[in-house]
Amino acid sequence: MNDAALPPMLERPLRDLDAWTAWLRAAPIPVLAYTAASIDELVDHEDAVDARLLAETIGDDPLATLRLLVHVAALRGGRDTGQAETVTAALVLLGVTPFFRAFTGLPTVEARLADHPEALAGFQRVLRRSQRAATFALGFAVHRADPDAPVIHEAAQLHDFAEMLLWCHAPALMLEIARRQAAEPTLRSAVAQRDVLGIELADLQHALMVAWRLPPLLVKLDDDRHADTPPVRCVLLAQRLARHTARGWDDPALPDDVSDIAQLLQLGPEPTRRLLLSLDA
Repeated sequence: MNDAALPPMLERPLRDLDAWTAWLRAAPIPVLAYTAASIDELVDHEDAVDARLLAETIGDDPLATLRLLVHVAALRGGRDTGQAETVTAALVLLGVTPFFRAFTGLPTVEARLADHPEALAGFQRVLRRSQRAATFALGFAVHRADPDAPVIHEAAQLHDFAEMLLWCHAPALMLEIARRQAAEPTLRSAVAQRDVLGIELADLQHALMVAWRLPPLLVKLDDDRHADTPPVRCVLLAQRLARHTARGWDDPALPDDVSDIAQLLQLGPEPTRRLLLSLDA
């Protein structure tokens, strides 16, 4: 394994945002078991592997994507020029052999949460939501002929990575947040997070992206303060839609989602709804 042993899970909230950021920066980023196994299998065929194949192998795994971007940013020492904004660009910059040296024998989410089935289920819900949001965001960006469509797709997939990390490293705290929201359905996520963690996950995610020196475009696409720009709206509306349709297409908030997406795409409500259903299919 490339990492030292994973640290003990957090049972209590840390002091403040800086403490949370420092702790997560130091903790190894686990990946999906399927991703880790696929990478390990490819090592024996390194001569036949290229950046495209590796991108296909890890591209649906948000935490593997995050781990790669963090690794490449660290190697570059924070230089702003030529930053890799997508998985494929990061792999081309890194190279196949250095990738295998750094990405074999990785810790996995499933092993981390083997004794915490409820937390694993919580993680998997966020994972499914992020993957669906990435599909929606890419569809919106392609419809708009946005040249940054691949980065928008990736930003939507990474939009909830802080929540995924806390399901892995602080499952008891995340389950408490889930318990409170189940008991009080109108309780806003940000309020529950502040009550249990002492911080909001959006603030933690932004702090980590800045600390890891991730590409500025990815940081901007994740920042709600830029919600008036079409690329950021692609990400935010895709995430909103994925959240509201997680259990089906009858959520009462869906008409507002369709209206806002129709405005973004400059389509009528019914063509927009048909597009959304086709993307989800």
